[in-house]
Amino acid sequence: MVVQHNMQAANANRMLNVTTGQQAKSTEKLSSGYRINRAADDAAGLTISEKMRKQIKGLDRASTNAQDGVSAVQTAEGALTEVHSMLQRMNELAVQSANGTNSATDRKAIQDEVNQLSTEIDRVSETTKFNETYLLKGDSKTAAKANFMKSGYTLPANLASEGSNTKDIDSVDKLKAALAAGTKIYTEASANAGDKQDASKIAVNGKDYAYVTKLYDANGKQVSADNIMNSKNADGTTATNYYTTDGGAAAAAAKNNITITAANAKDATKGFIQQFDVNGNLSFNLHVGADSSSDNKIKVEIASMDSKGIGIKNIKVDTEDDATAAIDRISEAISKVSSQRSSLGAVQNRLEHTINNLDNVSENTTSAESRIRDTDMAKEMVNYSKNNILAQAGQSMLAQANQSNQGVLSLLQ
Repeated sequence: MVVQHNMQAANANRMLNVTTGQQAKSTEKLSSGYRINRAADDAAGLTISEKMRKQIKGLDRASTNAQDGVSAVQTAEGALTEVHSMLQRMNELAVQSANGTNSATDRKAIQDEVNQLSTEIDRVSETTKFNETYLLKGDSKTAAKANFMKSGYTLPANLASEGSNTKDIDSVDKLKAALAAGTKIYTEASANAGDKQDASKIAVNGKDYAYVTKLYDANGKQVSADNIMNSKNADGTTATNYYTTDGGAAAAAAKNNITITAANAKDATKGFIQQFDVNGNLSFNLHVGADSSSDNKIKVEIASMDSKGIGIKNIKVDTEDDATAAIDRISEAISKVSSQRSSLGAVQNRLEHTINNLDNVSENTTSAESRIRDTDMAKEMVNYSKNNILAQAGQSMLAQANQSNQGVLSLLQ
């Protein structure tokens, strides 16, 4: 029997300290809700969960970025909805003005309304913005050329073949010179009625000129102003050196065609093209991923949507001929706005799918991170209850062990 070393008490005290430490950890886990509160709790688990936390926070922010993108796109598209409405009204006015029952006063009133609508389209372009970014006036730091077919280009009427040969006019200058000299550049109409260049195609009844608002490639397909400026056919292939006023099959060989060289057709000063200096396209990227990969960028591009950008600047409807030609020009503007709205709608649909996917990935990654990091409260409560009982038992045994040496006192009496 010794008194210097009470091994029973020392053992009971050691076990009590172990139990108390485990009880403290259980208390910490239960109170914090986390299984890993420090790296020592699970070093590998901490590393994995922190990587997951980075991804989750990035995904949540990316989802918000995409939602902001949807808002910006909706702002631009909503403004273009009104531009569309104004263009439809302008088309209605042009068709009205093209009718021969209108007086000069009537057409002046129509022109005044068209001018107001054109000005409003410019105002919408200048003022529509999202978070201080102007969406519809393009990028003022870059410049571009907007190409459009002119409202109407005057040509002599009733061109026909000379005998059995096609009378091709390969120069606008030649046309002007022939008309100025009073030279007859037509004879009898072609025997082939389908080739006849009559009033239903370009001529204006009772006039010695015609308005031409459309040109065609050698395949008989209508070309755009951009096609002409790039010397392209309607299908994007390289064009030959001419365009025609007739869209019939084998247009190059068709009798009575007016053949215009590509160089003259694209000459902005004397040809069929009207050019406007406009701002370049506004372009910005939406970052919709947790990583820096370029695949996580969605590009949004919006062209300049003012009256110059869509091709209706200074449009005239105050004469019957101008109003008739303006119908095609307004139609092209409607098509351009439709194309831009379609592009924005496609981006919005894509962003909505992106948001759904981001939210799904974030949810599942959060679930995985929870399994690593969070405390299983039921399981941990079992451990806590066990350690609580063990702590009470340890305290009792330590008290008993401390009493065991009391028997030495009886030997000393």
